[in-house]
Amino acid sequence: MRARLGGRAALAVALIAAAAVFAVPAFPAATAGSGPVLAEIGSHKITQQEVDSKIKIQLYDARKEAVDHMVDDYLLQQAAKKEKLSVSDYLKREIDDKVAAEVNDAAGRKFYDDNKDKIPALKAAGSYDKIKDRLIPALRQHDEQQQREQLLARLRKQGGVKILLEEPRVNLNPSAAGHPTLGPNNAPVTVVEFGDFQCPFCKRSEDAVKAIRNKYGDRVRLVFMDFPLSFHAHAMQAASAARCAGGQGKFWEYHDALFADQSKLGPGDLKATAKKLGLDAAKFNACFDKGQYDEAIRKDLDEGHKLNVNGTPTFFIDGRELVGAQPPESFESIIDQELAKHGEHGKKTAAAE
Repeated sequence: MRARLGGRAALAVALIAAAAVFAVPAFPAATAGSGPVLAEIGSHKITQQEVDSKIKIQLYDARKEAVDHMVDDYLLQQAAKKEKLSVSDYLKREIDDKVAAEVNDAAGRKFYDDNKDKIPALKAAGSYDKIKDRLIPALRQHDEQQQREQLLARLRKQGGVKILLEEPRVNLNPSAAGHPTLGPNNAPVTVVEFGDFQCPFCKRSEDAVKAIRNKYGDRVRLVFMDFPLSFHAHAMQAASAARCAGGQGKFWEYHDALFADQSKLGPGDLKATAKKLGLDAAKFNACFDKGQYDEAIRKDLDEGHKLNVNGTPTFFIDGRELVGAQPPESFESIIDQELAKHGEHGKKTAAAE
């Protein structure tokens, strides 16, 4: 993973630089037995199965968003009523006033001084005074969102909220076969990650992934699938290099090295990393230079697009989707539910090798 900048840094970069974090989905190739063809674009076919799959996911997303809004609105109304305040005054007291007090000129200057050599947008500004009018609102926006999420989480816990809507599942076992794996094949829970080695959010999610491996050990199997985003200049090359390292039995060591320093993803850096890890340099370079695994990586992209994946990281926990750099608790909630179906109850085992 890259040098940690923290949540504020990531958001400041996004807001100041206006960087996109999602790829434009491409259409996957139709596969045999995928149902009636509903449209043709030259030789490309769009099948009923693909359309139905997208509708199913979109319908769930719409229902989930509506349920979440209704739950949160009700909780805020009840909390404000208890305090004899309007919802807007309650939110101002609980969020806006606190953020305004905490994220002031002194906090903005400190953030600038701490990160001016790490964040290109800050470095390019040249001085705090030239960027403070954009930086402070960006920091406040991030903190407001964070405070709101924490407030709603507390209210949900206090209110005993249970979301009974179940998300659609997908079967990734066939497409995940042959991919890099940590944990035994017979683990009761499988976590499939669609990742991009240049994505800062994938890097940030690594701590959560390691935490769940430490907690659940050999009851969780982790599978990595490639989803290099088109606007990340080195993502495809990094994916190819990691596959070549996997060909010599060192995918995970190489995986960790790439996320340890995302500034070293150029071809020369990728080859130097292979040498540093003790790989056969000639064999690695030949594999990398001829793009031996490029077609396999494109198949992963097609599979992700078919599942409506359009950003990284995207996880599927026993087929249940979890998007973004989530905290360990988000994984644990789903994993515990899945383990309960197998008669497991969160007991700790040694981490898989």
